[in-house]
Amino acid sequence: MEQEYLTVSALTKYIKTKFDRDPHLDRVYLTGEISNFNKNSVHKYFNLKDENAIIAATMFQGAYKKIQFQPEEGMKVLVIGRVTVYEKSGKYQMIIEHMEPDGVGALYQAYEQLKKKLTEEGVFSGPKKPIPVFPKKIAILTSDTGAVIRDIQTTVARRFPIAQLVLYPTVVQGVHAVPSILKNLDLVEQSDADVVIIGRGGGSIEDLWAFNEEPVVRRVASFSLPIISSVGHETDTTLTDFAADQRAATPTAAAELATPVLNDIHLTLGNLTGRLQTTMLNQLNTRKELLSKLEKSGIFVKPERMYEVYAQQVDQLRLKLMQGMQQRLHLAKQQSMQFTHRLQLLSPEQLLIQQKQKLEWLQKQLLDSNQNYLQDKQIRFHQLVEKLDLLSPLKIMTRGYGIVFKKGTIVNSVEQIENNEEIEIRLSDGLVNATVNEKNKESL
Repeated sequence: MEQEYLTVSALTKYIKTKFDRDPHLDRVYLTGEISNFNKNSVHKYFNLKDENAIIAATMFQGAYKKIQFQPEEGMKVLVIGRVTVYEKSGKYQMIIEHMEPDGVGALYQAYEQLKKKLTEEGVFSGPKKPIPVFPKKIAILTSDTGAVIRDIQTTVARRFPIAQLVLYPTVVQGVHAVPSILKNLDLVEQSDADVVIIGRGGGSIEDLWAFNEEPVVRRVASFSLPIISSVGHETDTTLTDFAADQRAATPTAAAELATPVLNDIHLTLGNLTGRLQTTMLNQLNTRKELLSKLEKSGIFVKPERMYEVYAQQVDQLRLKLMQGMQQRLHLAKQQSMQFTHRLQLLSPEQLLIQQKQKLEWLQKQLLDSNQNYLQDKQIRFHQLVEKLDLLSPLKIMTRGYGIVFKKGTIVNSVEQIENNEEIEIRLSDGLVNATVNEKNKESL
């Protein structure tokens, strides 16, 4: 009888059928160390090993998404799955349906891994927004039935009752918690709230896990309004606490961080009002004393002294004018006498007539010249007097000009004045106190 030979595929398929039908291999509980873990593939392929053996392992995408931590090389894990044969390679492998760290809870492992990741990215080290001192509206994200909202309402009513509390009822536990938190954060960011309190009461790490989810933590860290996190009891710390601008151990502490004490504000305002009144009275008395000194200064008591120098100059010009006229007149008389003498020396009648006519003409010219010269000097005199009058400070001030003083000193440059500084302006009919709002220096 001729022996029948099997194909490799037939033998492998037969062995695989044996594995798949063996009830002891259909659900295997195994512990081992992860080796050659491939992070980049859709389905995860790696080995599980101990000191003496190694087995190939595969975890499909659906099962892998359910675990709460990131598998790493060398990590010891507990797995549940079935053993089968991969026909193409002829190797047996374990198809893993569930996996968790061995010796450390899966949620705690996931917490530490996400914390390390976000810390390295700088999510927790960004600048923290300051909590407003006097909030008008406080948004609260928590359950509408828990003790958290009651504690916050009681504390705010006691400390700062004028603040408005707006509750955004939020699912804080279970599969619907993350969408609920993200949705309400979006609503708050579109509102006119000044500060946000987000939190819930204490519980296990599973109960608080929504506040360790990466989308929630990143949303809190990037939120545009200041957030106070009060999740769990004082000993509980979630990743949301690190991402928030402030962390409060209890809801009461969160409300205290968000609000001042109204009675303390009233007391502070009373003290500041008294100090302001005292300061204003002191400033007023100082200004009155300065005004009194200015009123007694020489330029305002006897302004005519400013004209004394100009009056002396006018007298000197008048004297020079008179002396010049007398000199010209004396010279003209001497010339007239010389002509007369020469005329007397010439006896012919015609010459006498000519000389007489010439004499009359010269006399007329002399008189006209003197008259014109005198008129010119008078016009010049009046012009000088008008210029002198225009140069008078009081005359200038009547045209809208003034004299600027700073602390009793005349100011002649914008460099001597600073913004918000008190100055005094002397006008032709009184004194003006002013404050400098803006200065602009212009080149002449």
